[in-house]
Amino acid sequence: MSYFKNAGKPFVIAGPCSAESQEQILETATALKTMQIQLFRAGVWKPRTRPGSFEGNGEQALEWLQEVQERYQLPVGVEVAEPAHIELALKYGISVLWIGARTTVNPFQVQKLADALRGVKVPVMVKNPVNPDTDLWLGGIERIERADVQEVAAIHRGFSSYKGSSAYRNQPNWAIPVELKRRRRDLAIICDPSHITGRRDKVAEVAQKAMDMHFDGLMIETHPNPDEAWSDAAQQITPQALQTLLLELVIRQQYSADMNKSVELEYLRQLMDSLDAEVIDLLARRMELSERIGSVKKDCNMTAYQPDRWREIVETRSALARKHNLPESFIVALYQKIHDESVKRQLEILQ
Repeated sequence: MSYFKNAGKPFVIAGPCSAESQEQILETATALKTMQIQLFRAGVWKPRTRPGSFEGNGEQALEWLQEVQERYQLPVGVEVAEPAHIELALKYGISVLWIGARTTVNPFQVQKLADALRGVKVPVMVKNPVNPDTDLWLGGIERIERADVQEVAAIHRGFSSYKGSSAYRNQPNWAIPVELKRRRRDLAIICDPSHITGRRDKVAEVAQKAMDMHFDGLMIETHPNPDEAWSDAAQQITPQALQTLLLELVIRQQYSADMNKSVELEYLRQLMDSLDAEVIDLLARRMELSERIGSVKKDCNMTAYQPDRWREIVETRSALARKHNLPESFIVALYQKIHDESVKRQLEILQ
């Protein structure tokens, strides 16, 4: 069984964004020790966006975290970004390491960490890269695995976005961790609602959504006095708030023990499979028509992309979406994919 699997319950990681002082670390650990926490977290080295911000207490903080492990028998995890970080973390007996989003985006740096981890028997978690790229995330995980690290998990912390009006600090883009799980069914995926939301009033909501999507655990930044935190104050919650969140969390099962409901579910899925087969058949026929249109355009020396026609498609399909109570954004995004493939095929004909 994976280190990061918790027998049907979420694997919970909690602790402050940064290890600010010995007093703060011990106060947080004291508050968390009686909860269902599997791993205590704290930032030791903090990669800040701009210079001048608090960048962590380094080796001194590792001494405080070592005390947490010894006093409370609570495993501790820290982020590492350099081979030297790994060496120091292991020196102080840190139980789990994780690779941050700003590091995962750089395969060269991930490989350096993988080389430093070779032969080390310590679990490692890999956060998604800041940009939404499933292959890059999986590549980072595979580099660590090829270093013979036996216990590896993924952390979904959301993706950077230029949308200033977004409700999230980092866009969740749930489709990406879902795709990662499809490719790697064995891989534990932990959700980090603190970094996704960037605001403590949304943490519980995203944590519940992660559980509803069958994630394996949660990483939640927890601080005794969040408003006074030296980094990411807005997204940290108190230990009391964490306890409430965990008590109210609804944990759903992947399968049903109710045989009647299982039969009904299977019947509905068969109906859906049949409809999907029809949809794919219709898409194939639509592409055939698109290729015939491409041939006509070639004979008439016309461009593959026709802005007026695309505008018409968007307007008419949006109207149909409203008629059938479907989100317009969903239908437009769907037709964008279909239209892109149609233009691609027509461009090949025009060559």
